[in-house]
Amino acid sequence: MKRKTKNLSDKPRCGLCGKTKNLTKTECCENWICDDEGDYVMFSYARNSCSRNHRRYTLCGFHSAEEHPGSWKECDKCRHGFETEMYVWCGTNEYNFEKLANPPAYEPTRCSSCKKIIRLGEDGHSQLGDQYWCESCAAKRLQTEIEALKSKRK
Repeated sequence: MKRKTKNLSDKPRCGLCGKTKNLTKTECCENWICDDEGDYVMFSYARNSCSRNHRRYTLCGFHSAEEHPGSWKECDKCRHGFETEMYVWCGTNEYNFEKLANPPAYEPTRCSSCKKIIRLGEDGHSQLGDQYWCESCAAKRLQTEIEALKSKRK
C-alpha cells in the first residue's frame, strides 16, 4: 500500500520567517504569519514577533489599522502620515510581504549635536520637534538637564 506524503510546499508557511507551525492570517493582507504576538514582552522593544512586526512596522499594517481605503501602495494618507525616511523604511523593511516598488528619495536624518546619521527605523534616538539626537548625545543632554535641575534645587 502506497503512503501519500504531503508535499512540504503545500503547507502554509509564515511569509516572513518560513515557519509552518502556529500560523494565522494577517488582518490587513490575509497572508500567513506566525501567531506569536503573545511571545512579545511589553516594553522590551524586541522584534521577535512576526505578527507584531508586520502589524506595527509596515505601511500595510498601518494602513489597515487606520482603516484607510484602497491599497497601502497608493495611499496618500499613508504617504503623508510619516516623515519620508520612516515611510520608506515602513514600506521596504523585512517585515513586509510586499515591498514599496519605487520608494521616494530622502536626506538621511542626522543627530542635531554630533551630526552622525541616525537610521530612524533602526537606531535608538530621541526627538524634540524637528531635532533628533543619537543615543549617545541624548544621554549627554539628559545628564546635563538632570544636573541643571539638581543645581536649581540647591
